[in-house]
Amino acid sequence: MKSPLLSLPGAVPAEGRDEGVAAHYGDLFREQRALADGTGLVDLSHRAVVTVSGSDRLAWLHLLLTQHVSELAPGQATEALILTANGHIEHALYLVDDGETVWMHAEPGTQGDLIAYLESMKFFYRVEVADRTGEFAVVHLPAGSIAEVPDGVTVRETAYGRDLFLPRADLETYAAEHGPVAGILAYEALRVEAHRPRLGFETDHRTIPHELGWIGTAVHLQKGCYRGQETVARVQNLGKPPRRLVFLHLDGSEVLLPGHGTPVRLAADGAEGRQLGFITTSARHHELGPIALALVKRNVAVDAELLAGDTAAAQETVVEP
Repeated sequence: MKSPLLSLPGAVPAEGRDEGVAAHYGDLFREQRALADGTGLVDLSHRAVVTVSGSDRLAWLHLLLTQHVSELAPGQATEALILTANGHIEHALYLVDDGETVWMHAEPGTQGDLIAYLESMKFFYRVEVADRTGEFAVVHLPAGSIAEVPDGVTVRETAYGRDLFLPRADLETYAAEHGPVAGILAYEALRVEAHRPRLGFETDHRTIPHELGWIGTAVHLQKGCYRGQETVARVQNLGKPPRRLVFLHLDGSEVLLPGHGTPVRLAADGAEGRQLGFITTSARHHELGPIALALVKRNVAVDAELLAGDTAAAQETVVEP
């Protein structure tokens, strides 16, 4: 779904998973600084929007999600995952309940598979699942923003800012009144700085929540059974995850950033050494310079100097080994 904000001056379309919105509007670092200062907004209108309504919505979702939501208060934001039977991450959901309906946004293009799974689990519960992507656009206001929220708009408020479920027809007008608009690259750079994982970037087909630090923020360890719960409990109580998320400071002399999937090796072993992980997301930060998140084997020493492709990288621990 192509955003109307791509018609704004300087807009450069994003590619890949974020196709449909702008990568930037001509000045990546200015856009980052604006967000860091609590001004402007980010167009996330390409993200999937799904709602669950009905009197059983919270009790029903509680049985399906990794998060404790049976008593979720109106207006309280939370994150949750849907896992496979083997405990691998299938969906990452960002939720809020408005007192009558649970609103959630998810990765672009995933609403079909998400809704198919939810519909298959309805049974006798009084719930209605709907794809609202065509009607509502997600707009992100950074932490500290004083932008007004129109009456009737559902808001998901977190420490990182507010996500608005804005009527899609109002997107251009709202952006004109509360801009400047920042592109997805600025938003992603701040996400990497905050060590926040993203489905499809920090995950692959075998990622479990422990590897990315999603235990606690998106996985509640004291709730009842859900699909994949056995793996979560076993790793939490009896073992360690095979990989861990790290934050990397990249050598600033390199012209190109190492892309998603770039092999990570020990610097001491050189570019032909054994692969110990891979880059998940890289970005250029307005203060920190080139940075990245990477998924590496758990036994990689926390003080080891690394290579991302041919680029030297110093690591910071995100998930403890």
